[in-house]
Amino acid sequence: MRSARGARRSPLHDRLAAHQPHLRDVSGWEMPDVYQFPGTPEPSWSRPEWFPQWEAEHRAVREEVAVMDMSFMAKFLVQGRDAGEVLERLSANRVSGGLVTYTQWLNERGTIEADLTVTQLAEDRFWVVASDTAHRHVLARLQRHTAGSHAFVTDVTSAWAQINVQGPLSRALLSQVSDTDVTMPFRGARELEIGYARVLCLRITYVGELGYELYVPAEQAVHVYDRLVDAGSAVGLRHAGLKALASLRLEKGTATTATTSTTPTTRCRPGWASRSRSTSRRSSAATRSSPAATPVP
Repeated sequence: MRSARGARRSPLHDRLAAHQPHLRDVSGWEMPDVYQFPGTPEPSWSRPEWFPQWEAEHRAVREEVAVMDMSFMAKFLVQGRDAGEVLERLSANRVSGGLVTYTQWLNERGTIEADLTVTQLAEDRFWVVASDTAHRHVLARLQRHTAGSHAFVTDVTSAWAQINVQGPLSRALLSQVSDTDVTMPFRGARELEIGYARVLCLRITYVGELGYELYVPAEQAVHVYDRLVDAGSAVGLRHAGLKALASLRLEKGTATTATTSTTPTTRCRPGWASRSRSTSRRSSAATRSSPAATPVP
């Protein structure tokens, strides 16, 4: 039996392999599920043998700081004088304003087509990040709705690594590796210099704690990762895998497209209706979206 396992790897794959992860397939990517467990988990009706590692990774995000490789996420650059207009039409929330906007894309029936973030980088340039499972669907929808307009879509998923730094000490860690001020409001976006790399930094979280998403050119991802790990030894930095990501988001009540919001679902069912752009006379400023987790100052 032939398999394509191992054909698609993150730029950080070899570095992460040194921490003995159990790898799982994520839309074709080889990604760490849990660290310090290189074997094959045995099915069990009781607490699994890898539970201590999972618990430690979960606690690290809640109490200290952890690094996560999220390079499998779908990433798109939307540019052109009509880019903002196209994205406003697709999105249930306002996406202009220079902040990270968590939003859904709805169809004509009002049900969910995609669940993602849109960040305005400039007047005519936007950064769109979606889940790996929605990659092709989001790309197709963007291409369909930009046709005939001055808006151009580039799939940059493989060109940029995504390194998430999450936890109460994440700001302290980033301050050690960058001379750029990392103090920014929740949903803020800023370019940082880390070593010799220029990094797009978004202050957003899927797990409910203070945290940042770092988007790094693929050829400089190892360089940035090494800087983070070297500085992280002073603050107890730990690696966290996808099991911790799942339990952290579940604990905080963050919805996921895999279970909570599928195509037949409206925004009302997961409880998002109150965060959508109003179609009544209420102020749009009062109905802009924010993730379910309480923002950290």
